[in-house]
Parts: sequence; C-alpha cells; structure tokens
Amino acid sequence: MMESQNRRRAPAWTEREVRDLIAVWGDETVLAELRSKRRNANTYAKVSKGMQDRGYNRDAQQCRVKIKELRQAYQRTRDANSRSGSEPQTCRFYDELHAILGGAASTDPPMWYDSVCGSSETTGGAFSGRGR
Repeated sequence: MMESQNRRRAPAWTEREVRDLIAVWGDETVLAELRSKRRNANTYAKVSKGMQDRGYNRDAQQCRVKIKELRQAYQRTRDANSRSGSEPQTCRFYDELHAILGGAASTDPPMWYDSVCGSSETTGGAFSGRGR
C-alpha cells in the first residue's frame, strides 16, 4: 500500500534525468554488480547516490523501477525488430540502452562474446543452456 503512494507522488522523470540515470547505470562497476548479484539493493542505493551527486532526488526504489521500465522498453523494441518483415522500431534512449543491454538483455551471448571470452563452448554454458 505504502509503495503505490510513493510511486504516485514521485515526479515524472525528465529526459535529462533519464539520460543521467542511464549514465550512472552504465558505469562498469554498477553493471558488473547488477549482473553478478541476485540482490541488488546496495547497487540501487549506489545508483541513487550517483543521481544525488548529479543533483536529483531519487531513492533506490525509484531508480530500480525506472531501470526496470527502461530494460523492458528496450527488450520490447529489440524483440519487435528481431521479427522479420516488421517495421523497424525504436524507443527513446535506444542507442544508450543498447550500449548497456546489447548482449545482456537477451539470453543469447552477445556476438562478440566468443572473441572476448574464448569460445562460447566453454564460457557460454551457463548463459545459453545447451550450446547448440
């Protein structure tokens, strides 16, 4: 109950604020933590702190919800584009999100995975289930 009130009261994110959020989220250490840990409360607190450093007042929960929305918007756009014959879709901040989520957003290893991490046979197991 509490949560929905908080969310309603939160002012809408401005475009500049979202860009700054993406910049904070896109930091290598933040991304590494989000990938490695199941519980990311501390990481979102760090994102919130990064936003405060940039002059915004967003708590960890607001940052988490917004990042989740951005991730879903990116995923929907990407899925739409992967269907052949459909109009190319885009969403706001697609390029910035792609830089962060390009490989991580889907279950497939990113294209460059093989060259960076050795063959996907050895490293891709956990990523993609069966390699074939």
